Amino acid sequence: MSDERRLAVLRAIVQDYVQTSEPVGSKALLDRHHLGVSAATVRNDMAVLEEEGLIAAPHTSAGRVPTDAGYRLFVDRLSSVKPMSSAERAAIARFLEGAVDLDDVVDRTVRLLATLTRQVAVVQYPSLTRSSVRHIELVPMGATRLMVVLIVNTGRVEQRVIETPRDLSTTDGEATLGLVRAKVNARAVGERLIDAAASLTSLADEFDPSERDLVRAVVGSLDDALVEEREERVVLAGTSNLARAGADFPLSIGPVLEALEQHVVLLKLLGTARENADAVSVRIGHENPYAGLQSTSVVSTEYGTGADLVAGLGVLGPTRMDYPTTMASVRAVATYVSRILAQ
Repeated sequence: MSDERRLAVLRAIVQDYVQTSEPVGSKALLDRHHLGVSAATVRNDMAVLEEEGLIAAPHTSAGRVPTDAGYRLFVDRLSSVKPMSSAERAAIARFLEGAVDLDDVVDRTVRLLATLTRQVAVVQYPSLTRSSVRHIELVPMGATRLMVVLIVNTGRVEQRVIETPRDLSTTDGEATLGLVRAKVNARAVGERLIDAAASLTSLADEFDPSERDLVRAVVGSLDDALVEEREERVVLAGTSNLARAGADFPLSIGPVLEALEQHVVLLKLLGTARENADAVSVRIGHENPYAGLQSTSVVSTEYGTGADLVAGLGVLGPTRMDYPTTMASVRAVATYVSRILAQ
């Protein structure tokens, strides 16, 4: 019973400190929360929590603030991530469903996360190494020019224009192109990009010798699109929100801003999201391996289509964070982005 009571005291301290940014004393706890115990009991419980390293006294203040360990216990003991209201979910859906392409989806997502959480939002572009082929289209652009269009499951589109060795405007040319289109999609659709590239290498062998140069030209352009190396990208929004929380950083927000400029660091932070579309990862304070971010917390998850998780998204802010609301926002936005990409 005493452990549960002390957890209730810790929960109250976390909630009050997040809301007020002021150290919390026993009198304030009794005034604001129905703990059902005496002031002496609350003081004793706070003393035990301090001995256990879950709360601490800043300077000579009579009040206490949560430590990284205290926030961690608070997050771990959340019975569930609080659900968003139907109005909030509808607003998220309306905002994201207005996107016209992948770039717009990512831009809207990062701005929405920053607005909902009042933290720095980070969204990773879908990784091509973890994407699969949705469809390949071959579009004639004249008698001997062809546009090869690769559409991946994340909504990303790659285009190549090639010169063809035969006339595609004739009846035979149109028929051959239709056959190439069908066989290319039969081999590639649903495959990871690198696997699709490997599967297409022998496709020309299935055609008559007179058609093989055309098939090789198409496969060559696809091979370029499928295996081309690209730098992983992340997009930020809401960096100015850090200024609002300047007092939460022991020295300055300088080290945090420097870390945010290193996209490799951000990619690694998002890469720690759990391999579960419904799970939300929370890294608090010194749990972050980067010195510049050890005064922050990172709440992240992954998004994707179906069972395929293709990228991460999340928010970064001071450890004095409304964790239940932030976790709910991150999970809800990831869910809606996944649904949009699956369409």
